[in-house]
Amino acid sequence: MAVLSLDQVVGGYGDTQILHGVSMHVDEGEIVVIIGPNGAGKSTAMKAVFGLLNLSSGRVFLDDNEITNMPTEMVVRQGVCYVPQTANIFPSLTVEENLEMGAYVRKDDFRPRMAEIYDLFPPLLEKRKHAAGTLSGGQRQMVAMGKAMMLEPKILLLDEPTAGLSPKFRGEIFSIIRTVNNAGTPILMVEQNAKQALKIADRGYVLVDGKNKFDGAGQALLDDPEVAEMFLGGGSHKVAS
Repeated sequence: MAVLSLDQVVGGYGDTQILHGVSMHVDEGEIVVIIGPNGAGKSTAMKAVFGLLNLSSGRVFLDDNEITNMPTEMVVRQGVCYVPQTANIFPSLTVEENLEMGAYVRKDDFRPRMAEIYDLFPPLLEKRKHAAGTLSGGQRQMVAMGKAMMLEPKILLLDEPTAGLSPKFRGEIFSIIRTVNNAGTPILMVEQNAKQALKIADRGYVLVDGKNKFDGAGQALLDDPEVAEMFLGGGSHKVAS
């Protein structure tokens, strides 16, 4: 069953249309990655879900409920959490205060959920009283994801989660994304490190000029010669199972 679906979405910013009929879906338990060249509309598609631009046509559904053009705060309350590429933490606040900020719409006792976040991201427990801005890039990304996870979302949207990180930290973040998914949260992710992202993805979409170009299982896209030539640096990238 689809947790999230976009149906022929058209939209952009002001008079500039970026998306030209994009369709995609994320099923329960899936990691789905969006790849493509710069300016293809990858992040814009994600922002369309989160109510950050107005759609001129098309529809967005969360479960069976339409959330097209719903205000962002209402989208959050419906169970969608979004981690942007930049400005995704409060650097002057401690790790623990960042997680508390993530629970701002909760009216219940969120301390048990905070304990679960620390179990999911063990380095954050040790650093919980440190200002988030003093952490490594990888740990700051853990704070950003942990903050979003405080609301126990139905789906987590990640925009370029490994941007600017060293190869070591990129691998760590992809491992964490898989752990978050294994704990029960579906994930829709935009990622420039396409090869690594497709290796952990159940499915992927390739956008070009705001339109669907390719889609399929992560491994199938890695093995597709045309996708490899256009978006993965040439040659297929078969991964041993």
